[in-house]
Amino acid sequence: MTIRVEKSPGLARSLIDRADKKNAMSLDMWEALPGILIQAMSPPAIRALELTAADPEAAFCAGADIGEMLANKDNPEWLARKQAAINRAQHMLPRLPVPTVAFINGDCIGGGAGLAMACDIRVAAPSARFGITPARLGLVYPLHDVKLLTDLVGPGQAKRLLYTGKLIDAAEAQRIGLVEEIADASGPMIEAILAASPYSQSMAKGFVRRVLEGEYEDDAFSLRMFAEAFERPDFAEGASAFVEKRKPNFARPSECDSANKTPSE
Repeated sequence: MTIRVEKSPGLARSLIDRADKKNAMSLDMWEALPGILIQAMSPPAIRALELTAADPEAAFCAGADIGEMLANKDNPEWLARKQAAINRAQHMLPRLPVPTVAFINGDCIGGGAGLAMACDIRVAAPSARFGITPARLGLVYPLHDVKLLTDLVGPGQAKRLLYTGKLIDAAEAQRIGLVEEIADASGPMIEAILAASPYSQSMAKGFVRRVLEGEYEDDAFSLRMFAEAFERPDFAEGASAFVEKRKPNFARPSECDSANKTPSE
């Protein structure tokens, strides 16, 4: 398969595995991605998801399969399927119920940048390069992905990247907010996520999503979640570990209490 899942305790890894095409996303890959994400989230013991290239020497994702697009540019049915598949996958990825990390080693271009931006956190290798390149092809970037880009870097930098299609290195990507961390591996970031409270992370992810969608004031739900946290096992464990000067041992809750929903097609 050109996109697949591997699992280890607490972690699912969604691997883009098409190195001979620089991990360019075909229509089949876009259509398969929602099912891959559903597979990644089962069983519930999964605490985090990493999206990365299967081959560490390959590009993260060079974007769309241009050859496939050229072959189908006059096929309205194919174009409609492509648009629907991208929209479905890109809507699902940011709304997964666990923290998501994109580890970017190599080029991250166009639709590949969209995939990385749809994750919660981006860790880039020093060699990574980024570009939002539809303007070089006479194409239009999806509105959802434009929002992801603008939320991360602001409207001015978003326009610069969109208008020019310029490639930038990892250091510049971090400077403008497109990347959170530059590192040779994602392991330390994943380990830090797995060591923290899954309940706190779930609440934080849901609250950040609400802020990005324009909410700024506490309501009955957010106030209740704040109050109820003191009654939950994660607070008992975290507070005990703090007092006892040890690392906390958090277990994933049996149910997700946040506004995030388990992904489905």
